[in-house]
Amino acid sequence: MEGFSNIAGKPVVLKMIADIQTNKAYLGEIDGLIGDGDHGMNMNKGFSICKEHLANRDFTLTQSLHELGEVLLNDIGGSMGPIYGAIFIGMADYADQKETITAEIFAGMLDAGLNDLWEIIQAQVGDKTIIDTLVPARDAFRRAIIAGKDFTSALQEFKKASESGMLSTRDLVAKFGRSSRLGVRSRGVLDAGAVSCNIILRVMADEMMNLLVQKIETTI
Repeated sequence: MEGFSNIAGKPVVLKMIADIQTNKAYLGEIDGLIGDGDHGMNMNKGFSICKEHLANRDFTLTQSLHELGEVLLNDIGGSMGPIYGAIFIGMADYADQKETITAEIFAGMLDAGLNDLWEIIQAQVGDKTIIDTLVPARDAFRRAIIAGKDFTSALQEFKKASESGMLSTRDLVAKFGRSSRLGVRSRGVLDAGAVSCNIILRVMADEMMNLLVQKIETTI
């Protein structure tokens, strides 16, 4: 069955960390347009702390995700700590005992992360939040698997839907968080959480595809 080793998955999280660090200022600029401007700073803080925790230690993909989730939940301010903490811990717990991450297992991880998130927030697609990126990506991945596409092809669909979902937030009116106070004036700007989520999901997909290629190369 197509997949990659959980043991080999730590680089996925390390690249997620690197891209959040790279986009710290960008995320702050977007958040500052309709929010309080601290999204990039808070995300960078949490992801950087996690990088220190992961350094020079052996972690699986799921252990790395769990560590990241715990750091974000406990060590950064704002609303996004609990939000991303719930997602990553939910994903990690679902596949913690799995030796191989297959497409079906990754789909389950996405479901678990979303379900844990929905235990603490009520936002749905169309509310101009992280949900507008995460749900379309999850749904596109699931549809691809049901249609019989391979893991790599499903991840490509996942990436496309993630970006489309993020871009959709520009035309939405915020219903949650500080930006919701602006009402219709929040329209015309991307949601910062949706943007950071797209960065994370894009990297996650790209690094998983790299691991799938490496797996194929080692078996040839």
